[in-house]
Amino acid sequence: MPPAKKRARTYDSVKIRAAVAAQFGHLRQAVRTLSPEQLAGPTRLGDWTVRDLIAHTGTALGAVGRLVDRPEPVRQEATVLDWPRATAADAHGIDEASRRLAEEHPDLDAYLADVERRFAADLAAHRGTRLLATGAGPMTLSDYLVTRTVELIVHTDDLNDAVPGLEVPYERQALAACTRLLADALAAKAPGGSTEVRIPPYAVVQCIEGPRHTRGTPPNVVETDPLTWVRLATGRLTWPEAVEKAQVSASGERADLSGLLPLTA
Repeated sequence: MPPAKKRARTYDSVKIRAAVAAQFGHLRQAVRTLSPEQLAGPTRLGDWTVRDLIAHTGTALGAVGRLVDRPEPVRQEATVLDWPRATAADAHGIDEASRRLAEEHPDLDAYLADVERRFAADLAAHRGTRLLATGAGPMTLSDYLVTRTVELIVHTDDLNDAVPGLEVPYERQALAACTRLLADALAAKAPGGSTEVRIPPYAVVQCIEGPRHTRGTPPNVVETDPLTWVRLATGRLTWPEAVEKAQVSASGERADLSGLLPLTA
């Protein structure tokens, strides 16, 4: 008999909606300050320029509009925990699509403003229980919005890395939801109770098969900060790099997560 599917964490839909809107607002405000030279600069994402990256951030919210325009699925078959593993299939063609968006929208602020207006209208028109035909399977709008926190936090971090001194803020609720979703995705990928992964102040999960501890300090512990965890989970940072830079602490024979990361493509 296959193991029971891990139950997804619940999120406050009102707070998630506000967090997604706030993080996108932080990005929009930052874009207005960038010079043409900065927009043409490189990023850590292969051949993407900063302009390509910003154009792609619009799709984090634009995807909601595309999904609500499709027929509603008959029943829910997926939750937020199904989304990280499905991102690999969605990755194909993203580079070209982002470059095309950047070319089609020379006025990035106007483009992001249009995305923002459509997003607000979609949220006003649809309840959180509305089902969407996502790449991970039919899931509720409320669940899908949690995945938008990952997209926005990750690309905010990409932008901050690409433009030194920009320092786009990370909205607390968005960072918390992003961290928790990726932590839960690890626990779902490697179920068990032998290793405890701590990402204060937002998440603690147990994972990896082996002896389960019941009290006191567990024998295998991994601890890091939220942004380092996000970078590890999304492939922006490798496990050896994080350990070498003392950005993650790991103790115990089952505390090496290198074989489980990244969680998304």
